[in-house]
Amino acid sequence: MAATKPGTKAAPKSPKSSAATGKRYEGFTAEEKAAMKDRVNEMKAAADEAEGERAVLAKIAELREDDRALAKRLHTIIKKSAPALSPRLWYGMPAYAKNGKNVCFFQSAQKFKTRYATLGFNDPAKLDEGTMWPVAYALTKLTGADEARIGSLVKKAAS
Repeated sequence: MAATKPGTKAAPKSPKSSAATGKRYEGFTAEEKAAMKDRVNEMKAAADEAEGERAVLAKIAELREDDRALAKRLHTIIKKSAPALSPRLWYGMPAYAKNGKNVCFFQSAQKFKTRYATLGFNDPAKLDEGTMWPVAYALTKLTGADEARIGSLVKKAAS
């Protein structure tokens, strides 16, 4: 056996290529391409608040009936509770931003094939309570009490 020089490394191995595994790269899926187009349109609309509102309402109109009802009601609650938040799309989801940063968003059950929709809050939301607090809520329907709680959460998040 030949000894290697001290301080030298063995030659790096090349990563396995698709040719070595016999699999062929087919490119992006139709869903991935649609998501990329959506993201480009979202970035264009973000500069114009009126366009952001139209884009959010158009996205809500595309949702399944149960998700659409939740999203419409949330949109109304959020606009009423925190008028300073600007509606816009974020990764194909209705979102609401302050100073260009997303504070909260709605994720439909349909989007990720889950059993419930989600109202989520991003880190600019001022919801801090001690050392631990929730940043996402599962939604199946909205009661009057739920709507009041969401209104106060959104108001606090946007403060």
